[in-house]
Amino acid sequence: MNLDGLKICEQRKALLETSGHLLILGRPGSGKTTIALVKAAIDLSTTPLQLGQKILFLSFARATVARVMQEARHRIQPELRAQIEISTYHGFAWSFIRTFGYLATGRRKLQLLTPPEMATANAGIAREDRPANVKRLLAEEGLLGFDLFAGLMADLLEGSARLRDLLSDSYPTIIVDEFQDTNADEWRMIAALGGKSRIVAMADPEQRIYEFRGADPARIGNFVEKFDPKMFDFGKENNRSDGTDIVLFGNDLLTGANIGKSYNDVVVNRYAFYRPELLLPVKYSLLGAMKRVIESGKKDWSIAILVSSRDMMVQVSALLARSTSGLPEIGHDVLIDPEGPALAAILIGGLLEGAQTPEELTRKFMTDLLAHIRGRKGGEISQTDLALASALDGYMATGLIRGSKRSELVANIQAIVAARMATSFAGEPETDWLAMRRLIDAASHGAFGALSEDARFIRLLRRGTELRENLADRWRDSGTYAGARQIVSSALLQEHFSAATRVWSGVNVMTIHKSKGKEFDEVLIFEGVHSGRLTRNDPTPRELDQSRLNLRVGVTRARKRTTILTPGWNACPLL
Repeated sequence: MNLDGLKICEQRKALLETSGHLLILGRPGSGKTTIALVKAAIDLSTTPLQLGQKILFLSFARATVARVMQEARHRIQPELRAQIEISTYHGFAWSFIRTFGYLATGRRKLQLLTPPEMATANAGIAREDRPANVKRLLAEEGLLGFDLFAGLMADLLEGSARLRDLLSDSYPTIIVDEFQDTNADEWRMIAALGGKSRIVAMADPEQRIYEFRGADPARIGNFVEKFDPKMFDFGKENNRSDGTDIVLFGNDLLTGANIGKSYNDVVVNRYAFYRPELLLPVKYSLLGAMKRVIESGKKDWSIAILVSSRDMMVQVSALLARSTSGLPEIGHDVLIDPEGPALAAILIGGLLEGAQTPEELTRKFMTDLLAHIRGRKGGEISQTDLALASALDGYMATGLIRGSKRSELVANIQAIVAARMATSFAGEPETDWLAMRRLIDAASHGAFGALSEDARFIRLLRRGTELRENLADRWRDSGTYAGARQIVSSALLQEHFSAATRVWSGVNVMTIHKSKGKEFDEVLIFEGVHSGRLTRNDPTPRELDQSRLNLRVGVTRARKRTTILTPGWNACPLL
């Protein structure tokens, strides 16, 4: 076992020697995950598991799971590591529902809806009514959304002692990361398993930024009340950014003690007014950060630009992608919400696949375009787009369309279909994929502008990926891309269960919520003048508390330095 860089204090030593349920508390970078993995390895070496048993490590985000896998490879020898199963809640629950789900649903066969597909199904439905719609889709059509996984599994476990025993016998110890973010169904699932399995819960109550999905401030108290665990609190310990005052700033932020106080490693830049490039300050700051990390001599350096909204993320990415005001283009990656790009990928797959007749292809293309219009923003849809989708539905039923802009859209669709029917493919997936994208880029209607934007963020055709290989195999077998749409859909579904390790190097742009569980050498947090604000100028007390938690998460992603950019004449009230 590799203990390099790990401080084994008296409290950690006691934790490693403790049995039974555990609650490990700690702030960002305090080493909760590392010590939990080390304890798992020690337990495995001192008390071997029976044949078929494993220790289960559960977390929410694939990025967190990938980071835990990296840490396990670094710390734990292969023969012990093989006895630790690291998974997301969704991946673990689906493996169980796939076998036993019929006991709860009465259906032997369920069709999974990915989050982008579910966003399309929920488009135009009020947020408070979506849970009922998700349940209706399962009951009436056998369509299973990811949001139902934990609830279905909890129902099965609460209703069957044999199923509880089966899982607990397979996983005598279950480690739960980011426990403060569990929603009610996930807590029911863990509570049912904890009757026989040992639960090791890791939590930071001040990193609770997912209340919108059901995280509850009372969750840690629920765990203590039910299981009476041995508690270990690593308080203000900081291993991620040791030697900096980044965590100190994050902790002060929660009480407002940061205001009027100076920090060495957290810089607040109240930037001046720029026209026409309102976002130019972020580019200047990024170039300064790149200079620092490169001059430090680190080879695989990483910088994150964090913003509060998807729209601001797209704007920042567009600024970096072009040279402007004497500043160069800067290569970067974008971690964008998957709905828009995924639905764009399915549509492009449908174009690659084609059809026997223009009429058939037109109907398929319109169906995929409607899905993109409805679902690209996670089910949130403007009244304008809702009316456009309704008009397209009517056109598909009657062949009639009204209005010059809507007639323009239909004309664009017909032109794309005609161009696709006349296309001779090269048989090289990247080349042919880009040819279909160019057909979309050439269209004039705004719906295709949104589609082109989302298509820019598709990261599915990198050389060596399963998707590219499957498309290439299909071409070699048949000289066509028959079934390409299903190939793309399957690749997207597998991606939602994937925990592939990703190295966060170079420049990355993402929302603060997406940054949770990740680490970077430097972090830039940017808020715009009118949009992309970190909090409203007149927030309610609840909104203010949530904004503090969000900003704290973003700030503490950095190992060396965080820079927060806020407009000088309308500065963030948190600062």
